[in-house]
Amino acid sequence: MSSERLELPEPSQAVLRAARALLRSKERKASGTFLAEGPQAVREALKQPGVVEAVFFRWAAVHDHVDLLAACREARTTHYAVSEQNIATISDTVTPQGVVAVCRQVDVSLEQGLEGAPRLVVICAQIRDPGNAGTVIRCADAFGADAVILSSDSVEVYNPKTVRASVGSIFHLPLVVGVDLADAIEACRAAGLQVFATDGEAGTELTDLTGRLAEPTAWVMGNESWGLPVEHLRLADTTVAVPIYGAAESLNLATAAAVCLYASASTQHTRVDAG
Repeated sequence: MSSERLELPEPSQAVLRAARALLRSKERKASGTFLAEGPQAVREALKQPGVVEAVFFRWAAVHDHVDLLAACREARTTHYAVSEQNIATISDTVTPQGVVAVCRQVDVSLEQGLEGAPRLVVICAQIRDPGNAGTVIRCADAFGADAVILSSDSVEVYNPKTVRASVGSIFHLPLVVGVDLADAIEACRAAGLQVFATDGEAGTELTDLTGRLAEPTAWVMGNESWGLPVEHLRLADTTVAVPIYGAAESLNLATAAAVCLYASASTQHTRVDAG
């Protein structure tokens, strides 16, 4: 199929300008759309009915993404071929990956995010780095979390770096954004979840929770630099430290999230398998 001649339309300048504008937060909020870049992100977006509005392929890379082109045609999704220069203007990376999609925003309400007796939820409180936010979403997806909640003072989930770091996971599980932390925790408790907050200085370590990790749990992950302030730690049922046995001073946010989520998911799945 790589030798097949592919005929794709080229977008108008107005269409390109509209896509380019989505690199700005103001335009993303106003339009309710955002950019997803890279073959994996676009592939996962196309699997969600009604999410993708348009896909832009770099002319020189079309033959590398024939599966995505076929998915666009099957879904009757608008798609274009553009030059190297034009793909660069709608890309947030130094080296564009050759395919970018305009997608409708996918976040849901807090009530929707906690539907159906969730067993594992991640609450991101004041996470400011887009790469960290996207990686936490990817970890949550990998370990089977039921939802990710980002507090109102966290980074925008549709920031191109966040979307890219999630590697398509942003399309896999419910995302709740712009929620007050106290409201998020209250809603999680109402949904039957115990609430653990990570804190490097906590007296309880992750390894102390073996019996409790099997229960439905919401993990609260704090800011990359200062963690969770005291008033936020008090909102949790238990504050938990990840034990460190080597010489490193601490774990970064995404690594700590991965460790905590893996511990919960493994214990929960072991309990289900044993039952």
